[in-house]
Amino acid sequence: MKTYTISQLARSFGLSRSTLLYYDRIGLLCAPERTAADYRCYTQVEYDRLERICMFRSAGLPLADVKTLLSGDAAPSVSILEKRLQDLESQILELRTQQHTTIAMLKEMSRGSYAPVVDKQMWVGMLEAAGMDESAMAVWHAEFENRAPEAHHEFLLSLGISEGEARQIQGWSQEMIEASRQEKSNQGT
Repeated sequence: MKTYTISQLARSFGLSRSTLLYYDRIGLLCAPERTAADYRCYTQVEYDRLERICMFRSAGLPLADVKTLLSGDAAPSVSILEKRLQDLESQILELRTQQHTTIAMLKEMSRGSYAPVVDKQMWVGMLEAAGMDESAMAVWHAEFENRAPEAHHEFLLSLGISEGEARQIQGWSQEMIEASRQEKSNQGT
């Protein structure tokens, strides 16, 4: 069976030796064996575990959450990842708001022309220019909501729409979907 020294393992993942020593100290990645000279000796099992640790860390998860995820219990694992996703969505919305604010300040200060970020006003303007009226836009939202509700939500947030307004749009989109289904059901009877 192939074994790895701490330096080999660190090099394989682009980590420092001290990072692996820290992981050992907190019980995240422990060497199962020691050589006669008392050097840590890692196996393929630890290599695979470190690969997963690095994957979770690249998703921005703190070490405490990584440790929980590696414990193997599926229930907390899902909730940890769902919380991370919510945190990321919140950060993206916050960054999008900062981006809009910065662009507005740049436009004001330089009186120059910066490529516009697609926001709610621009999007509605494009749909209107394409010949869509309010009812056609409502159908468009309902269809988007029906096919991909999470993507619809993310799209709305990307336009700089608040979480509350995005939820309202999704709510009436869902009502339209349900009304359409009810109408089709009534026609079938």
